[in-house]
Amino acid sequence: MLHRLSLGLVLCILWLLLSGYFSSALLLGLGLASAAAVVFIAHRMDVIDHEGHPIHLGWRASTYLPWLLGEIVKANIDVAWRIIQPTMPIGPNLLRVKGSQKSELGNVIYANSITLTPGTVTVELEEGLLRVHALTTEAAEEVMSGEMDRRVTTMEGHIETVPMKVE
Repeated sequence: MLHRLSLGLVLCILWLLLSGYFSSALLLGLGLASAAAVVFIAHRMDVIDHEGHPIHLGWRASTYLPWLLGEIVKANIDVAWRIIQPTMPIGPNLLRVKGSQKSELGNVIYANSITLTPGTVTVELEEGLLRVHALTTEAAEEVMSGEMDRRVTTMEGHIETVPMKVE
């Protein structure tokens, strides 16, 4: 029930932001009706679940996202610096990392977080095992340090562990 209510609330807010209509009662009512219809159809299709609409990550995600944004900015600066260097000091690496996440959603969040960080790309994710391409040795060491893995696992609500390098 909580997932349906939060989905309805998100849809109503999105409708308000995208439409820009705040004064017409008829249009507000139609927006509310359309959001309710979408929630009803999604409920009937049985597609509202904890992975499709992960409200259970709410407060923990609010601490993870600012940290991730900071990491993205730092990695952007590092990659830009390497590009403007005449020697282009890079050392590409392809490594395998075992994530400590317990759910598919946690694995996907971890893989996407790696990919969002410039200089690293998750090439493959299979059963908690990630194949990661890193532009530099430092980026590979950052992935292997386990900081991002630990933070995603904490956000997921499980015990923190450090990932193991498989290959």
